[in-house]
Amino acid sequence: MTGLVIVGHGTRSAAGVEQFAALVERVRRRGDVADVEGGFIELSRPPLTDAVGALVARGHRALVALPLVLTGAGHGKGDIPAAMAREQQRHRRLTYRYGRPLGPHPLLHDALEQRIDAALAGADRAGMKLADADRAGTWVALIGRGSTDPDANAEVAKVARLLWEGRGYAGVEPGFISLAQPSVPAVLERLRRLGARRIVVAPYFLFAGVLPDRIVAQSAEFAAAHPDLDVRVAEVIGDCDALADLVLERHAEALGGDIRMNCDTCAYRVLMPGFADKVGRPQRPHDHPDDPVGHHHGHDHHDHDHHDHGSVAVVGGGPGPDDLITVRGRALLDAADVVVVDRLAPQGLLAGLRPDVLVVDAAKVPRGPSMAQQAINEALVAHARAGRRVVRLKGGDPYVFGRGHEEVQACTAAGVPVTVVPGVSSAIAAPALAGVPVTHRGVAHDVTVVSGHLPPGHPDSLVDWAALARTRGTVVLLMAVDTIAKIAAVLIEHGRAPQTPVLAIQDAGLPDQRSLPARLDEIGAVAAREGVGPPAVFVLGPVVALTTTGPTV
Repeated sequence: MTGLVIVGHGTRSAAGVEQFAALVERVRRRGDVADVEGGFIELSRPPLTDAVGALVARGHRALVALPLVLTGAGHGKGDIPAAMAREQQRHRRLTYRYGRPLGPHPLLHDALEQRIDAALAGADRAGMKLADADRAGTWVALIGRGSTDPDANAEVAKVARLLWEGRGYAGVEPGFISLAQPSVPAVLERLRRLGARRIVVAPYFLFAGVLPDRIVAQSAEFAAAHPDLDVRVAEVIGDCDALADLVLERHAEALGGDIRMNCDTCAYRVLMPGFADKVGRPQRPHDHPDDPVGHHHGHDHHDHDHHDHGSVAVVGGGPGPDDLITVRGRALLDAADVVVVDRLAPQGLLAGLRPDVLVVDAAKVPRGPSMAQQAINEALVAHARAGRRVVRLKGGDPYVFGRGHEEVQACTAAGVPVTVVPGVSSAIAAPALAGVPVTHRGVAHDVTVVSGHLPPGHPDSLVDWAALARTRGTVVLLMAVDTIAKIAAVLIEHGRAPQTPVLAIQDAGLPDQRSLPARLDEIGAVAAREGVGPPAVFVLGPVVALTTTGPTV
């Protein structure tokens, strides 16, 4: 008995998830397949592992895995087979036959035609047959996802031509919403210059999602700038009988062994102009750090490289030692195509990167060379838009005085998928590595982490130094090498005891780590005399007296 698992990529759109689930239920209701489940490889629930697990629990040891994708790009050629390989690791006796992507196919062309005509007719004429003149005066912009795989992009162009043939539209032009050209505005401008006065933008997408929403937004923006144009946006294909029919057709092909992968124009098999560097490169399927069974397992279906859209992971590398990065952070680093690295990130990890990984130095050296934050943001976005997996490797935790959220905001604004991997912050780790607990029962019930980058009295400082002086717990100062004397003086001025113990910790966790003890009223002079330099952390409060390793110079 062979079950069917319908595999989607996943989306952050609740409407898209609902449409996917409705399609799975529609196929199930048909009764042509004995048992059907659906799942996603990322972003959405249910995950693929739950769908496969449910089928296996019901006795299935052989499956058809059908990729619910329109073109033969990275998801269908690499990511879904890799995810199924992980399922075979979980279920050792599991076998599966792999279906081919859905399009191009006449069933989808007919569905697109219906969506275009519905947009053209408008609410007042919905369901009415259009006159030939309606189509003859209408240009269509068919907008696909876009990919770093030229063969996948060519399929969208093929669909555009097939959609034009015999249907009476003035013309159909292909375009893309990400990773490929022409863009939505570029296609609309081309049609305007060709004399179009009425344009229907047709998203070549199965379900609702972030990218279809972006198509709507960009079309509306173009229309607002050109009030002489009638620009309308059609619905996505969505859950419908035609899509269910095609799923069942692809299921039957897989069972019969009729799998026709297009390798004649594969940039990883033959030399394609502009893609010479890809010939013969190995497949690296998309990394899924939430999957506990590991990553990058080979498969026998197609030898391709790269996920078909890029992403950024903002990763906290920890306080300095190479082995204090998180397991997830290390996995993402191992899978990266580009690493944008800070000066204080664990530099030893760079030696373990693959030879083809691009390393971008984003150092901000105190009183020295510095890469502007805007330039860093632009680099992250540019590499991700080029289809690369980017790791922004930062020291400590990216959200503790690391400008990590600025980078997340930049990626989000650009529509680039971004995730954050917390790191071990030096605010907690440096004292611990020096033998000082930042909290201790009966000694300190609070800890305050403060940036000392700006001294007390600076007009841009957001720190209430007077209030800080009145606290009784632990204070940890980061980036305070140049300001520690002024900070100590202000804390004493506002009530902190001059004899409060302080420990300066330099190069925490590294072979040349050193710790310098002092009183609060002495720490400025001690730090200057001993030449304390960044990276250094100052911890002050009664917990300093609890040090177990003993401060050393």
